Amino acid sequence: MGLSQYDPAVQARRAWNAGRTVGAKRALKPRQIWAIRFFLDREGRLRDRALFDLAIDSKLRGCDLVKIKIGSLVVGPEIRTRGLVVQQKTGRPVQFELMADARASLLAWLERRGGTIDDYAFPSRINRSAHMSTRQYARLVDEWIEAIGLRAEDYGTHSLRRTKASIIYKATGNLRAVQILLGHTKIENTVRYLGVDIKDALTLAEGTEI
Repeated sequence: MGLSQYDPAVQARRAWNAGRTVGAKRALKPRQIWAIRFFLDREGRLRDRALFDLAIDSKLRGCDLVKIKIGSLVVGPEIRTRGLVVQQKTGRPVQFELMADARASLLAWLERRGGTIDDYAFPSRINRSAHMSTRQYARLVDEWIEAIGLRAEDYGTHSLRRTKASIIYKATGNLRAVQILLGHTKIENTVRYLGVDIKDALTLAEGTEI
């Protein structure tokens, strides 16, 4: 049974999305990525710089990112150029690349962090044997966003997941490649995730001469 608009209790109830920005979080632009990197370097935040770079390159969900172990990032004394993680949501493996900036920041952080290949790369503040919580990760993202003058309400952890995927799609128009990189089981999910619409399709078509 639905709720009546004449029910006083309903009229007094605050809407769940009151004061919130609803919808997909924005992806970061390249200049905003570098602004965050500059902020983190200036503040000497090795862990946060490594976490940010890994989030951008890996395109992982927050729940997978915080659980990543050192062994998934290193081979011998070096940082891997490619990593692999089994996604919590789908149970399927997804590969990701680690570019030079990410490898450098991860190496600097892991040298300071220490630990073994079975330890989490980003430990909890409360229990060093546990991983950072997704809530702590979300708070850090809000802090980084606000530090460069953006509204935290418009961005979130999914912004970091979407950022490189969006850049790749805009550069190539290759939805299938982005689907693989994001680990989506259906391409329809990738279409919705990137916000692809008829305008995007027509732009790609107009750039193709036959």
